[in-house]
Amino acid sequence: MTGMRRLLLPAVSCLLLGAVPPREAYVKSVDAWHAERTARLAAEDGWLSLVGLDWLKPGENTLGTASGSTVLLPEGAAPAQAGTFMVEGSTVRIHLVTGSGILVNGQVVAEATLKTDADGQPDLLRAGRITFYVIRRGSRFGIRMKDPEAPTRKAFHGVARFPVDPAWRVEAAYIPYPTPQTRAIPTVLGTSESMTAPGLLRFKLKGRTVTLEPLIEDPAHPELFIIFRDASSGKETYPAGRFLYAAMPKDGKVILDFNRAYNPPCAFSHFATCPLPPKRNDLRIAVRAGEKDYGQH
Repeated sequence: MTGMRRLLLPAVSCLLLGAVPPREAYVKSVDAWHAERTARLAAEDGWLSLVGLDWLKPGENTLGTASGSTVLLPEGAAPAQAGTFMVEGSTVRIHLVTGSGILVNGQVVAEATLKTDADGQPDLLRAGRITFYVIRRGSRFGIRMKDPEAPTRKAFHGVARFPVDPAWRVEAAYIPYPTPQTRAIPTVLGTSESMTAPGLLRFKLKGRTVTLEPLIEDPAHPELFIIFRDASSGKETYPAGRFLYAAMPKDGKVILDFNRAYNPPCAFSHFATCPLPPKRNDLRIAVRAGEKDYGQH
């Protein structure tokens, strides 16, 4: 989950903090949000450019275009043996051979200790048009690889969504826990990641009272992050669920705008490492708002 936070998501609109604007203005605001979201998704370094994810083992890991390399680069991007990644405890170092052509943050270096996405902005390595960097998931390290010429990016046809309907913009009562709870959030990797749940959101959908448990991804920049499934999941929307952000509570209230519910990166790429909805966030109501399923990729 780390690394997918603010890099590719538009911030929560200020329109979420106040009363609903006139319908036309509201629809335009959601359309603008979706256009920005789509542009970031399709950017040269967006999720659609992912072409690889190689997991590193403790110790030495080979890098190059030679068959059998731990991190295999496309033919022509680098020498057959371009270098190695060394994993020692919580540290990843890269050692590059002379003339590898691989740059670290735009510089020619022989070796470097690499920052991961868990450290904020990771160190960026480049081999021709291929960029790659270290991700950390729990105690595991991997190399995520991107190519602006990726077939997934070239074939992108936009993301279908339901018509914008102000009825899906609801006010929820925020019920804080006496003490924030730590939750083990499952991921598509079969692992879990600890996140903080500050309380519950209680609101009505289609005349029924429901609850969702939001999470806090980044305490330094707090906003509510909701991972949910609903009765439309696997039919009209992505089977594994969708994401939604909301501003922090104000006067015990939170605005949830399901017109801004969107697909996780795993809906577009097999090389993403997405969190899954906790069971308590499985709604029995079909939320026909926000993004629809992108389909096969």
